[in-house]
Amino acid sequence: MPAHLEESRYARFALRCSTWAERWFPDSWVFAAVAVIVVAVAAMAMGAKPTDTATAFGDGFWSLIPFTMQMAFVVIGGYVVASSPPAVKLIDRLARLPKNGRSAVAWVALISMLASLLNWGLSLVFGGLLVRALARRIDLKMDYRAAGAAAYLGLGAVWALGLSSSAAQLQANPGSLPPSILSITGVIAFTQTIFLWQSGLMLAALVLVSLVIAYATAPGPGSARDAKACGIDPSFNLPPRAARTRPGEWLEHSPLLTLLLVLLAAGWLYHEFSTKPAITAISGLNTYNFLFIMLGALLHWRPRSFLDAVARAVPTTTGVLIQFPLYGSIAAILTTVKGGEGQTLAQHISTFFVQIASHDTYALLMGVYSAVLGFFIPSGGGKWVIEAPYVMQVANDLEYHLGWAVQIYNAAEALPNLINPFYMLPLLGVLGLKARDLIGFSFVQLLVHVPLVLFLLWALGTTLQYVPPVMP
Repeated sequence: MPAHLEESRYARFALRCSTWAERWFPDSWVFAAVAVIVVAVAAMAMGAKPTDTATAFGDGFWSLIPFTMQMAFVVIGGYVVASSPPAVKLIDRLARLPKNGRSAVAWVALISMLASLLNWGLSLVFGGLLVRALARRIDLKMDYRAAGAAAYLGLGAVWALGLSSSAAQLQANPGSLPPSILSITGVIAFTQTIFLWQSGLMLAALVLVSLVIAYATAPGPGSARDAKACGIDPSFNLPPRAARTRPGEWLEHSPLLTLLLVLLAAGWLYHEFSTKPAITAISGLNTYNFLFIMLGALLHWRPRSFLDAVARAVPTTTGVLIQFPLYGSIAAILTTVKGGEGQTLAQHISTFFVQIASHDTYALLMGVYSAVLGFFIPSGGGKWVIEAPYVMQVANDLEYHLGWAVQIYNAAEALPNLINPFYMLPLLGVLGLKARDLIGFSFVQLLVHVPLVLFLLWALGTTLQYVPPVMP
């Protein structure tokens, strides 16, 4: 069959998925609220007291507040940097390269995935602003929704296999490992996790497959829905420099304060990077956000321009601020509410998988478990602290390669991100879209990624031999 007919078939399937999602997929806040109810009912069904469940809901509601603010600053910092004059010029240059709508979607996917290997927050904001820049090119006839879904591939496909993998970072730094994990796993260097040739092969396969799917499922010129059809004005014009109208405004229009703050920031950053490995330092969300805020201030040069950019960025954080507390409640109900047998819902789920695992089935079962749990506790790698004690103990008991066990978690954890709006919110804020607009396209990616990832985890795991834990 001719290639163009195959491509149109894939595109038609993606459009049908997108149409279904637009009609039936709820707003991301409603999705999170329904998830809370489902988890609460499941906890009570296993014998938990309604009062304990309600208490966990209220206690957990505020448990992600620091992380919520970090995520809000990911959006603000990324927006401020990307909206600075130098960054706008770079994004515009990148947006000139694609020749048609489908190649533009694949280009966004590639940039997003490469950026996520350095830091997943960067991939969301930069990818979203690149989509807006491409949408301004009417000649491309690019589907705005497909491009938005492509911008999400960095977080939905490969981020945890790169330098910002929280699990790999944690295992390589004994000073950061909780004693409960350190006593089981010891220290696992990068050479046994993200720098394994098996990890590199999996990364290359996921990037290639994701690019092919992004290109093949992008609607052609006749059926593409551009930004205007989605009700979005993709234009982004730097506002003219405001003139100083009174003496009290002179500091707002002078670079003096910016330079002094940046000098202080440079001193702190020098201390961070001189006392820690560079990869460890930059992977911290606080360091990352601090770096972007200060870089944004420097690129805008004058405080007035910087503050105006922040004001434009804040409305894009609305979904983050109102939705993340619900995910804190889900995590609390899963991990703290005990049922009639004295076990939490998370423990029941984990026990089911670990009791039926063998050396040959470990990769498949742990991959499925991590993906399923990740749908309810999206964490950007943080839930490794919850999973590691029992997952890694089983790996030791079965004499399974510990570093690859970490990579099983990493690869599987990214899968639910493709249809979970938790981390989609910052990107949605930049694009001005709803989760339902992207889910149809990312769902097609999920259909291919699930069997591919599980197969690679199993097959590549058979090439590795068990290495006993290395204690510090």
